[in-house]
Amino acid sequence: MRKLAIRLLALFRQTSLFIWKLRGKTEADLAAQRVVNGKSWDEFCDTLKAAGAALNFPKAPQDPFNQAEGYRYLSRIARAGLMAFIEHADPKAPVLHRVVNETTKIGADNPDNFYQTAALSGEYEYKITGWRNNIAYLSFGTQSGNYGQGQGLPPTGHIESDQIETDENGYFELILSCKPQSKNWLPMTPETGTLVVRQTFLDRETETPADLRIERINCSEDERRPSPLTPKQLDEGLKTVGTLVAGAPLLFAKWSRDFQKHTNELPMFDPEVSLAAGGDPNIVYYHSHWKVAEDEALLIEAMPPECEHWNFQLNNYWMESLDYRYHTIHTNKYLAHYEDDGSVRLVVAHEDPGHPNWLQTAGHFSGTMCFRWVRAREHPKPQTRLIKLTELRQLLSRTNRDG
Repeated sequence: MRKLAIRLLALFRQTSLFIWKLRGKTEADLAAQRVVNGKSWDEFCDTLKAAGAALNFPKAPQDPFNQAEGYRYLSRIARAGLMAFIEHADPKAPVLHRVVNETTKIGADNPDNFYQTAALSGEYEYKITGWRNNIAYLSFGTQSGNYGQGQGLPPTGHIESDQIETDENGYFELILSCKPQSKNWLPMTPETGTLVVRQTFLDRETETPADLRIERINCSEDERRPSPLTPKQLDEGLKTVGTLVAGAPLLFAKWSRDFQKHTNELPMFDPEVSLAAGGDPNIVYYHSHWKVAEDEALLIEAMPPECEHWNFQLNNYWMESLDYRYHTIHTNKYLAHYEDDGSVRLVVAHEDPGHPNWLQTAGHFSGTMCFRWVRAREHPKPQTRLIKLTELRQLLSRTNRDG
């Protein structure tokens, strides 16, 4: 019913615009009236109300704990949307900012990542300047549209730090344009609307993220300044935020439902689906659903291939990473303890079983999970086993005794 309401709202907007055009009015005229009479805000609030449909998607948990996290999730996405599509929405004067962070999460956000984004337009050209510093992995991507348009984030360009020339101090300049450049070029297309920067830590305690700035180029100083807010910008911004809050949770609720077909297993995720949703083209993902009782443990074993990076993380049902500020809910290539043969064994359990790769459930008994290989030459499937804690302790005891 709520999804139908969103579609009806969109149809009503299109019909209203068509009628106004017949009367010789412009989109700006319609937006001005909608702002003045309050319809922009009313429809935004109606769409937020309809967004709750995601929490009742088939197979979504209905217990108070998961539903409370679900509504908090919606509030977080609303906050992120207002930041991206109202506060920093002007592609004439882009601002690098963090939409996804320690308390705003979406789509299995990576605990090792420092995400940044900015509004772009294929109509303009831009320059990113900055210092590489010592962050382990740095990539830039341009993408068509945004989640608020309900069409995912198909890529329009990608470049990584090892493809960017820097000076002896690690300083670089990166050009973003539709027109090819001889070096340090991040491609755009006329459809480009978003910049996504991924900085990946091996160890947050010792690494410093790249220091970055973005600006429009090949224009006057006046053209670099933000445009005064117009009723049309506000009207479109509120529509986009509403569509984001209503659309993104439905997308990931569907993913979480489908992951339950292979609970406690880690099959490879479809790379094409990942790319369409804004995934990094150099990463192979293994998404799934996990469920562990109080007296159980999920044992995950893998032989890491030669790769730039890998990690594993636990999320809640809504595909938000669990709170990595206060709980050990993930590990990676640098942090993990390895077996003598180079393999890794990870343990998901509610209490410490005495293993160095213990991952905490942070009060959750089920959720989603993700394993990543970054720029790997091979993509071995992680193996999983759900066992009793008593059996796990016996296994670890024998391993330690034999070792």
